[in-house]
Amino acid sequence: MDVSSIVMCLGFVLASYSVVGNDTIQTLGTFLSSNERKRWWVLWFFAGGILTCTLIFGYLDHGGDVSYGRLEKYPLPDPFEWYFLLPPIILLLLTRTGIPVSTSFLILMFFNPENLISMVTKSVWGYVVAFVAAVVLYIAISKMLEKKFIEHPITRRENGIWTVLQWGSTGFLWSQWLIQDFANIYVYLPRELPPWGLVFSLLVILVILAYIIASKGGTIQHIVRSKTNTIDVRSATIIDFSYGIILYFFKELNNVPMSTTWVFIGILAGREIALNFMLRKNEGRRAMFRTLAVDLAKVVIGLAVSILLVFAVKYLATL
Repeated sequence: MDVSSIVMCLGFVLASYSVVGNDTIQTLGTFLSSNERKRWWVLWFFAGGILTCTLIFGYLDHGGDVSYGRLEKYPLPDPFEWYFLLPPIILLLLTRTGIPVSTSFLILMFFNPENLISMVTKSVWGYVVAFVAAVVLYIAISKMLEKKFIEHPITRRENGIWTVLQWGSTGFLWSQWLIQDFANIYVYLPRELPPWGLVFSLLVILVILAYIIASKGGTIQHIVRSKTNTIDVRSATIIDFSYGIILYFFKELNNVPMSTTWVFIGILAGREIALNFMLRKNEGRRAMFRTLAVDLAKVVIGLAVSILLVFAVKYLATL
């Protein structure tokens, strides 16, 4: 195996761990929080099964391209230089600090910086649409549903019904997120994978997913836990379904990769503001806006860091 092939395989493994560790909590965060009492391997079997089906469907439906066509404008480097390992390594370090940096910007932009404007535009619109949709939705349902969820603990009968609904909404959301973010992982592998490549890559991702779920999500999970009543299975179900619908809309819009991180932060921000204004009557409003500002600042910092690092490394590589 030559150096280029080693960098390719190592880059894929690092990207898999970095992307799954950073972005999985956007989709599985509320699911993990509201199912803390269940054994981790049950949650992994569920999430891993959907991941496997989504990956294989994309492979068969797109002629070996598991990215669902999102890597058409991101050619595979020939040869793979050592510095292509830096994006997932940097992402891994940033994830450990709790900064929800966008994997799409940091990794995909490194392969083709010319698509930066289209990616940023789609991602910003993702935040705006998610924020507005969450505000409208939670103003409509806060007193009818969320107030009830907060004041009345779920009964055993309700828990059974809502658990089924939540697992269904999480499965839908998880599949839509995977379709968007497979590109961030598989950018390191050939656009048309051979069968052995599909099996190898799937096993790698499943092992990493098992570790992330067993460790209860890691640092990014704090963003989910800090929001109102996200551990309630009923609230988690509504969050997951809303997020999945928005990702489905942008998936159908075009094949331009986008930052699902921005959509995730937008939904949580819109929900938190609506609940505060409808239910709390000025209680803790300043602290709420401060927390939301910090969340938004983190993704903006992540974008700025991604852009600076990409161009800095690209410049150093030419010297």
